[in-house]
Amino acid sequence: MEKDNYQHPDYYLLDELLTDEHKLIRDTVRAFVKKEISPIIEDYAQRAEFPHHLIKGMGEVGCFGPFVPVEYGGAGLDYISYGIMMQELERCDSGIRSTASVQGSLVMFPIYKYASEEIKHKFLPKLATGELMGCFGLTEPDHGSNPAGMTTNFKDAGDHVILNGAKMWISNAPFADIAVVWAKDEAGEIRGMVVERGMEGFTTPTTHGKWSLRASATGELVFDNVKVPKANIFPNIKGLKGPLSCLSSARFGIAWGALGCAMDCYDTALRYSKQRIQFGRPIAGFQLTQKKLAEMITEITKSQLLNWRLGVLRNEDRATPAQISMGKRNSCDIALKVSREARQILGGMGITGEFSIMRHMMNLESVVTYEGTHDIHLLITGMDVTGINAFQ
Repeated sequence: MEKDNYQHPDYYLLDELLTDEHKLIRDTVRAFVKKEISPIIEDYAQRAEFPHHLIKGMGEVGCFGPFVPVEYGGAGLDYISYGIMMQELERCDSGIRSTASVQGSLVMFPIYKYASEEIKHKFLPKLATGELMGCFGLTEPDHGSNPAGMTTNFKDAGDHVILNGAKMWISNAPFADIAVVWAKDEAGEIRGMVVERGMEGFTTPTTHGKWSLRASATGELVFDNVKVPKANIFPNIKGLKGPLSCLSSARFGIAWGALGCAMDCYDTALRYSKQRIQFGRPIAGFQLTQKKLAEMITEITKSQLLNWRLGVLRNEDRATPAQISMGKRNSCDIALKVSREARQILGGMGITGEFSIMRHMMNLESVVTYEGTHDIHLLITGMDVTGINAFQ
């Protein structure tokens, strides 16, 4: 892979809307990415292997649950800071960002929001440093977009419960120390709990053969009469509100992260178009190339504005789940389009590992689907503006 010369596009001078702290955080994560991840990510993606050695560094620069308060081991940062971190990670690779956003939004967030104080203090500080890694069990083999149909369940057994069922397409599962799992109790209510590796009957088979998110570890969660202490069950939440609130946090990070893919593809295509000579001049001088680049930067700029405003609303605790859905869907949509146009500008070179574009394209095919598909997010927006539920 060529040297990481990435410079983020900022056509509308949106850096002026960021604080000095935001920019310092961005520079810190960007420097880490350029030094530690960019030189090795292509090799790991080609081998379909997760670079475990990066976990310690990601914890040191604060990429795991930065919005969690300091008393629980987090950095106590705002949500724009979190978005910026996810954007810098995914600018390099969606699989690396997935690892961080699962840890922060899908594991640390629900533990912080819904677990007992004992469980918070037991797990959050170690999750923040990466000493412990987590995963999130919601999606099942037969229930993706309809999580209410889940069949994973648990039964009361005195001081513990007996958990049975299975989850699939779980990022971080193969190496996770703990799993935040959502299952139905005997009354049919959805509850969350922490399941720990080593509990008898709990296994995490690895998913092989992926063409997307190849540098991310994906697996299943299988529960065969697993004894889970009642202390591990979240006492402060019941129903779908719990897992959906986690998804809103994760989707917010994806809105920023997927846009990072678009920004990287644009930056790569712009630089290449100025260097690639055809018919005696750089291809950047041809009208059709300029059309592609102009449309890319226009969509990127619109998305940057949308994400920044979403971050402000999230900081003020005013961002609705529907608004976050729009951000996630929009960023994934434009990132896919930008990556495909950028690949065309690079021609045949665009499919090689010398550049990041083809890897981004493949990764985005997963990102546009997980945490709510493109179509599901459109229906969420449709229901929000019409007041009519089209899901059923």
